[in-house]
Amino acid sequence: MMNNNITTAELIDRGYGCLFEHLGTIETERFISYILSERFDYTKWRREYFGKASIEESSTAAADYEKAHPFKPKKPQIPIE
Repeated sequence: MMNNNITTAELIDRGYGCLFEHLGTIETERFISYILSERFDYTKWRREYFGKASIEESSTAAADYEKAHPFKPKKPQIPIE
């Protein structure tokens, strides 16, 4: 769910921050280059990646993953209200 209290620039900054933190500079650039060059269809990818999992199955899997891999930002984050 998108928080309407953050600007598009803040959203982009957070997204880049996540990519750089988890992929590093070069892999982030490769990822962005690929997405821009491939007319990437997120909805199609999501359907293929998650298959026929129900909303409940996807939600449970996401919650389990978050518990096992909590996000620990390197820099202070702006609270989402």
